[in-house]
Amino acid sequence: MSPRTQADCAALAAYGPFQNWAGIAAQSPVVLHQVTEMLVNMRAETALPRRVIELAMVAVSQLNACDYCLSHHVPSLKVTGLSPEGVARLLEEKNPELDARDKAVVHYACAVTERSGRMRDAEVTDLRQWFDEGQIVELTWRIALGGAFNRFNDALQIEAEEPLETDVA
Repeated sequence: MSPRTQADCAALAAYGPFQNWAGIAAQSPVVLHQVTEMLVNMRAETALPRRVIELAMVAVSQLNACDYCLSHHVPSLKVTGLSPEGVARLLEEKNPELDARDKAVVHYACAVTERSGRMRDAEVTDLRQWFDEGQIVELTWRIALGGAFNRFNDALQIEAEEPLETDVA
């Protein structure tokens, strides 16, 4: 393993428990390096609240049924105050644990994931009640990136480092 790959694995380990992911990504050092650098920088410089990020990541991962991503993001979403039932019902329109901003984020995550080429201007306009243009760009990037991670992890059958929670759909 090259010194750069070792450094990237160490940086990713400091980011979170992603040893299984890093082991696969390290087969292509450029993938490991670029993704690690991007994730570390995005965490350090995010303009979005943690709850917004986790709502979007869990919504995308539920839509794509990515167990690996759910194993990492569901616990983080629960830390922001959502109950296990609230997480399980995240994609439901009438989830009582979500406020208007939360629902707009989940709705937007679903739209970007399922029909990005057929979205309406109103879907972005709705977000402007809570987010500026830079935050909307970051949110959109994170949603699209979450979908890419879902496909990467599932295609390569990456197993979660921790046991998955059983109370989440």
